[in-house]
Amino acid sequence: MKSRSSRKKIVLATSNPGKLREIRRCFKGLPLEFLSLRDIGGSGDVEEKGTTFLENAKLKSLAYSSLSEYATLAEDSGLEVDHLDGDPGVLSARYSDPGATEKKNIRKVLRQMKNVPWPGRRARFVCQLVLSHRGRVIKTCRGQVRGFIALEKKGDRGFGYDPIFFYRPFGKTFGELRPEIKNTVSHRGRALKKMRIFLLRHAGADDKRT
Repeated sequence: MKSRSSRKKIVLATSNPGKLREIRRCFKGLPLEFLSLRDIGGSGDVEEKGTTFLENAKLKSLAYSSLSEYATLAEDSGLEVDHLDGDPGVLSARYSDPGATEKKNIRKVLRQMKNVPWPGRRARFVCQLVLSHRGRVIKTCRGQVRGFIALEKKGDRGFGYDPIFFYRPFGKTFGELRPEIKNTVSHRGRALKKMRIFLLRHAGADDKRT
């Protein structure tokens, strides 16, 4: 078994605690050491001026990869609602600006979707991952999951828009699902599975997951 000091290191370029938990959970069992932005002296936020999730994920991954010698994994994700022409989209985290919070964002979406019949409430979560090293993109992975905007907020698990994202196969919102269940079908879980396979094949890692 590799010692902690000999493990390859990867920087997780997000300050969102919910995203960090999901990423670490999905990568559990890999003999890799995951560092935070704080571990490499990263501070402040990279301006997300892209018009797509891929553009924003690349901006963050490339910017933070220049701060250390380690490969850097960044992601951008959000909710796209058909009735709102794809909004909130890349503005998902700050949709209720100024002073955006998860609760305010949810209230805004529910208000905009008021009286919209069920067939018109289709939506999807999208996650884009980008792995970079010293200013060069190594790998990109995308995941998405389709669902509906619930009529009301349900569940207190997860984060972001999870309590209003209804996943028909389970008959529940993501906010009602246990993390280990949600990660099997979520946008981030699907993208991370692809990235996990890449790390296993190309980073010399052995899968120790049981």
